[in-house]
Amino acid sequence: MQAAQAGTVTVVTSFPKELTQAYKAAFEKANPEIKIEILNKNTVQGIAYVRELPVGQRPDVFWASAPDAFEVLSGLKLLEPIGDLANKAAPAKVGAYPINAPDNLYLGQALAGYGLMWNTRYMAANKVPAPKQWADLIKPVYFGHVAMSSPSRSGTTHLTVETLLQGEGWDKGWSQLLQISGNSAAITERSFGVPDGVNNGQFGIGLVIDFFGLAGKYSGFPVEFVYPDVTAVVPANIALVSGGKNTAEARKFISYTVSQQGQELLYNPKISRLPILPPEAMGGKTPAGYPNPFEIAKRAKVQFNSDLSETRYNVVSALFDQTITFRLKELQAATKAIHAAEAALAKKPNANAAGLIKQARDAAFSPVVNAQKATDKEFLALFAANKKDAAVSKSVTGLENHWNNSARQNYERARSLAEQALAALK
Repeated sequence: MQAAQAGTVTVVTSFPKELTQAYKAAFEKANPEIKIEILNKNTVQGIAYVRELPVGQRPDVFWASAPDAFEVLSGLKLLEPIGDLANKAAPAKVGAYPINAPDNLYLGQALAGYGLMWNTRYMAANKVPAPKQWADLIKPVYFGHVAMSSPSRSGTTHLTVETLLQGEGWDKGWSQLLQISGNSAAITERSFGVPDGVNNGQFGIGLVIDFFGLAGKYSGFPVEFVYPDVTAVVPANIALVSGGKNTAEARKFISYTVSQQGQELLYNPKISRLPILPPEAMGGKTPAGYPNPFEIAKRAKVQFNSDLSETRYNVVSALFDQTITFRLKELQAATKAIHAAEAALAKKPNANAAGLIKQARDAAFSPVVNAQKATDKEFLALFAANKKDAAVSKSVTGLENHWNNSARQNYERARSLAEQALAALK
């Protein structure tokens, strides 16, 4: 590996180039002696990258949305205290959630909530109503019009999924996720694929972190965004990596991102993020009608628990992939068959068909890991263990294969039951 370049700050981030380039350009203009190098990686890849490099070769700054990711880095002793860099004008909390880490190992740099964006032209052309809640998206009218990413591929999607699970509870939350996914047209490779697809009309509706929807809207796309009642407002964070190459310069960059000048960049239409500073501390720069995260947090029904999210991070990601991402076609087919049978039942009541449909729904929309299992300490510890250990890898792979096969069988059974119900109604 090449020696560190003096005056260069290496930033590992999951954020899009519209944001990172704006900060790079503004900071380098104000500090011409310092250069910013951006390494774009999703959150999981970013954590792995930092932990695998030796002291003196690590990047200097970690910048991402997922608070649980910073708890992971903190637990690995990979972060340096930066509490002295905090902006004193920022409130201590947004809702009940601390903006900065109590142990001073990372700072909130922006705020974010989770919700739904949709393309108004697409919705009008397809005669699809605008959604207001997550639960709206389980309705038959949304079949084939929804898109989301996978939590294993996107830290922001992981936060969205975890917010829904915390707000609704494990079993009900997974049931909703399975039904929404069954109505989905795609599970995209990266989180950016969802807002890009909604902006250009490929998809009607996307489950997204708010800045994706707001950036589309304020950049002039025919897009709207709503925060459901079951949402949370949490900080997107920035941290100083222990053992980085240019710590002094990195501290200057972190300080800049939380300063009022740095916070004003969040109002750029292509960025459209929510500052950690309340509107009254932004010197009149807040655009008219811009969302106020502190007001949204007062209404939000979820007080996000990052410790809970961290504890089951790998389980949630693996369960989603094995039962949704890798089995989407079977889930879509089961969902379509259930919708068809329910539509027929609504026109012609039939007790036998109703029973078959209930069995189909139970088969398709019940998680293969129940709430009790999801709190088992040994089970959670297995998924938190190092997969490079052969025994751990074998056990995890065995469970994942079991979930995958169970999901396939459940969806095929659900489709068959729904088709039997439809035949009974003819």
